[in-house]
Amino acid sequence: MNVRRNPATSRPGSRIRTSIAVAAATALGLGALSACSTSNAADGENSSGKLDVVASFYPMEFLAEQIGGDHVSVTGLTEPGQEPHDLEISAKQTAQLQEADAVLYLKGLQPAVDDAVQQSEVKTKIDAATLTSLEEHGEEVGGHAEEHDEHAEEGHAEEEGHDHEAEGGKDPHIWLDPVKYAEVAEGVGKAFEKADPDNAAEYEKNTAALVKKLDGLNTQFEDGLKNTDSKVFITTHAAFGYLAERYGLTEEAITGLDPETEPSAARVRELQEMAKADGVTTVFYETLVSDDTAKTLANDANLKTDVLDPIEGITEKSRGDDYFQVMESNLQALQKALGAK
Repeated sequence: MNVRRNPATSRPGSRIRTSIAVAAATALGLGALSACSTSNAADGENSSGKLDVVASFYPMEFLAEQIGGDHVSVTGLTEPGQEPHDLEISAKQTAQLQEADAVLYLKGLQPAVDDAVQQSEVKTKIDAATLTSLEEHGEEVGGHAEEHDEHAEEGHAEEEGHDHEAEGGKDPHIWLDPVKYAEVAEGVGKAFEKADPDNAAEYEKNTAALVKKLDGLNTQFEDGLKNTDSKVFITTHAAFGYLAERYGLTEEAITGLDPETEPSAARVRELQEMAKADGVTTVFYETLVSDDTAKTLANDANLKTDVLDPIEGITEKSRGDDYFQVMESNLQALQKALGAK
């Protein structure tokens, strides 16, 4: 696996450097505000009458676009194909954030974004983590988690925490559960209505349509995963805890919530034994990180590999052009791996 260093824990002193970088970017951005404002006004970008929304990464962008429709202008902070957890805020992005009418983000997922939002004077700050309930999904997720509690507790004592967890060690991957994502959508809709009351009716209508579509996706997953030969699947890291819990599955992650962590030899041996016992056929990897670890485990255990996309960004490698298409591709991959009937 290509190791992506985690800004919160992986490199000594990296948290300090990240904070300095954010502070410097903020200072530069603030210094550039008057020039940017003049330029934008001249270009007509702020005279369109649209609600100017900055969204932290793809799942937040998608919500803003679907709910806002023609009444919002959405700017994403995370480029397609960029690993969202590694994002560092540029001076230009800081300026965009300062000028925005609203910011939509998920606190705990991207520390640089959290810092920039906290320092900004944006009137409407929408934290998706407050719009649904977050849960703790252990370092080893699934039926074998209890066997690892002591080791996980020891491991946490050695670390200060990592940026892949939301505040309090909660799992941030709420968008992979259509029900929780719908709850977030409803909260975003209400926030948009309050920020732009002139178009409240349209936001309410768009939110209802999106929630209905998410309800339909939930039904697809319920029906599609109801009868399967196995309920256990292996992933490179624990991004699918909410999805597994929602549909009665067991996720076994090679690493934990932190994709940076290299698996221990004991964990690899356990997964190999578990795969034989539970009829696992496939090791899933994701699109934005290396598949080396998944392929190594699969080869050693004589298993297949396939993509299960956490939808943190849409690229040419994605199996679909938007959230719904990729989620449907994920469902098909799970059905194939679990032996759906």
